[in-house]
Amino acid sequence: AVAERIGEGGFAAVAVCLLHAPVDDRHEQAVRAAVEAVCPGVPISLSSEVAREIGEFERMSTVAANAYVMPIAENYLSTLEERLNALGAGGTLDIMLSNGAFTTADLAARLPVRILESGPAGGVLSAVNCGLEEGTDRVLAFDMGGTTAKACVAVEGKASLTHVFEFGRVQRFKRGSGLPAVAPSMDLIEIGAGGGSLATINALGLLQVGPQSAGAEPGPACYGQGGDAATVTDADLVLGYLDADRFLGGRMRLDVALAQEALARAGSRVGLDVEATAWGVHDIVNENMAAAARTHIAEKGFDARDFALVATGGAGPVHAVDVARRLRIRRVLCPIASGVGSCLGFLAAPARSDRSWSKVEPLAALDDADFRSRLDDARTSIARDLAACGLSEDAILWRLSAEVRYVGQGNTVEVLVSAPALVPPSAAHLTELFEQEYARLYHKTVPGGVPEAVTWRVSGSSVSEVKHFRLAAPPAAADDGATTRSLYRPDLRRYEDVPVYERYAQPPGQTLQGPLVLVEPESTLVVPYPATVTVLASGTVEVLLEGGDDA
Repeated sequence: AVAERIGEGGFAAVAVCLLHAPVDDRHEQAVRAAVEAVCPGVPISLSSEVAREIGEFERMSTVAANAYVMPIAENYLSTLEERLNALGAGGTLDIMLSNGAFTTADLAARLPVRILESGPAGGVLSAVNCGLEEGTDRVLAFDMGGTTAKACVAVEGKASLTHVFEFGRVQRFKRGSGLPAVAPSMDLIEIGAGGGSLATINALGLLQVGPQSAGAEPGPACYGQGGDAATVTDADLVLGYLDADRFLGGRMRLDVALAQEALARAGSRVGLDVEATAWGVHDIVNENMAAAARTHIAEKGFDARDFALVATGGAGPVHAVDVARRLRIRRVLCPIASGVGSCLGFLAAPARSDRSWSKVEPLAALDDADFRSRLDDARTSIARDLAACGLSEDAILWRLSAEVRYVGQGNTVEVLVSAPALVPPSAAHLTELFEQEYARLYHKTVPGGVPEAVTWRVSGSSVSEVKHFRLAAPPAAADDGATTRSLYRPDLRRYEDVPVYERYAQPPGQTLQGPLVLVEPESTLVVPYPATVTVLASGTVEVLLEGGDDA
C-alpha cells in the first residue's frame, strides 16, 4: 500500500529505513522490490546498503541525505563521463571519497553521501604525504580556505578516521545543530573561520569572527567588488601579511584603503583603532583554531608538541606559523602549491571500499558461524567494488575492526582486529585487544566488565594507507632579491620591516632567518617570529620556530 502511494506521488527518489535492518536486511529488500514494481527507474536508497549500523536516527538521516542527492549525482556523473568519452579522454573517471580513497563514478553515484567531505580529505592526504616525504609520522593537517579552517590528526602516516560526522549545521561551529551522516570519513574537525569570514560585534559587545562569510561575491572589502564588511583577509592585508600588489601572483590588486575603512567601522563600535582591530581579528581566529586543535589532539590521547603542522589551503600558510606557536609545535611544513593542496592530495588516494554491520553480543558469546558468513559477504562485495576500480582480489589489503564497549556503556572503542589479511578473531584475543586500547585511552579498565561487540567494519584497499608520491620542485624562478614590507610582529606588538622573498626563486637547501614572508601565486607563507626557514630538497618549506616548548 505504501509503495502504491509512492508510485502515485511522482517522487524523484525514495529512502528506506527499517528499525532492525542493520541485523537483517530482508525486509528492506522486500520494500525495494515493491517500490520498484510501481516506480521503475526511480533511485532507491536502503539504509542497510548506505549505513548498516545501529542508531535509527543517524541511519535515517544518512539514507535520506543519500536519496536526496542521488538523482543529482547520478545525472552529473553520467553526463561528465559521457563528455569525457566524447572528448576521447580515455581512462576511467575516479571519484574522491570522504575517507581519503577513491571509487568509480558508478559507485559514487549510488552512495553520494560518502563524498560529502571529499575535498578536505584531499588536503589531509596532501599533508600526510608531505610528512612522509620529510620524515615525520605525526602530522597535524591544517587546511584553511575562504570559508572555514579544518584540521585532522595523522599518526604513523595514517590519517584519523571517523564513522559518523555532522553536515548541514544551522550554526557552523555548534555541534548538534546539523544532521549526522554515518559514513567513513577523515576525522576532520572544523576549527575556525576562513579568509572571507566576517568580523562583527556580538550581543555582548565583543569582537567575533565568523561564522558568516563574505563569500566569493562580493568577497572581502579589499577585493573592491562591493563588500563593505571587515573580513580575516582584510585584517591580514592591513597587518602586512598579504601584499596588495602581488596577490594571486600579481593578477589581482587588493585595496588597502577599503580594508582599513571596513576595519575602522567594525572597531569603532568597541573603541578600537584600525591596527588594534586588525590584530584582534587575526588573534581571535588563530586562538580559536589553536584551542580547537589542542582539544582535538588531546581527545586522541596525544600531545600537540609531538606533531609537525602541515599547512594547505589559500589562507593556511598565512596563519599556520602563529597557530603552531600557540600549540607549542616547533616544526611547520608548507608543501609545494599548498594553496591547491586538496587537489594534489587526490594523487595519494588509494582505491578503497568499506562494509559494516551491527550486531550487539557479548564477546564471550560471539556467534562464530554468523560472523564468518557476514565477513564472507563483506569480502565478496568489497572485492566486486574494487574489481571495478581495476584491482584484483589477490592485490587487496584488508582491514577488520570492531566497535566494542563494556555492557552498560553507551560509547564504544574501535579496535583493530586484523590487517592486512582478514583473520576472524577469537573471543579471548579480541577481549585482550579491546582492554589494551581502553587502557590506552582511559588509563584503566573496568573490573568485572563484560565486553560486547556492537559494530564490525571491513575495508579493502589498494594500499594500506596513503600512496606516497613525490612532486618535482619547480624550476627556480628569476630572483630579483628580497624586498621588504612592514609586517605586524605579534611578539613585539608593533610593525617592523621584514624581508619578502619569492618562494620559487629560493633553491633547495636555501636557509633564511625569520621573521620573513615567502610569496607564491596560490598563497603566502608568513613567518612573523624568529625562526629558521629552509627550502628542502622536495621544494617543501620547513619552518623551525625558536624556543621549542617555550614558544
